[in-house]
Amino acid sequence: MKKQHWKPGALLAPVPPTLVTCGTMEAPGILTVAWTGILSSGPPKTYISLRPQRHSYGIIRAQGEFIVNLTTVPLVRAADFCGVRSGRDLDKFAAMGLTPAPAPPLCCPQLDESPVSILCRVTDIVPLGTHDMFLADIVGVEVAEEAVDPAGKLRLDRCQLLAYCHGEYFALGKRLGSFGYSVRKKKRPPKR
Repeated sequence: MKKQHWKPGALLAPVPPTLVTCGTMEAPGILTVAWTGILSSGPPKTYISLRPQRHSYGIIRAQGEFIVNLTTVPLVRAADFCGVRSGRDLDKFAAMGLTPAPAPPLCCPQLDESPVSILCRVTDIVPLGTHDMFLADIVGVEVAEEAVDPAGKLRLDRCQLLAYCHGEYFALGKRLGSFGYSVRKKKRPPKR
């Protein structure tokens, strides 16, 4: 494959266009964050990276908590809107017809329309240039009952999750394999 050399840039893709909630039930805030991920599974840790100019930045910094809500095909318009409009100027929950819901033990609301909400408590803030990274402990995960099969397995394939890739939104689709499938031994037919 022949490649061109470009200057350094933020081209990792796809990323999740998550809807991050903050504030309180009385004054909920929401913004779209694609720069998020898992840092550790034990203890469970995550992060979001925000520009200090964002309205929600000050809320999260002062409150020390936020919730990462996974987005779905029905939420694509809200994900786009909440990424380009400021909460300084309007109530984005009301503008998009979204529902804040309590998420104990945190004070900030989760997004009721999201199938998975990851409850986070900030442990550190790392300035990185244009963005500051909020490192956080995951203190709980709220999962919609319809995303869990009768055996108790999480079925994200039922959730119509989104991906964001260099300025465009995509619906996740066809399953190509499962973790470890490339090294899994094939079952042999029974001997006769």
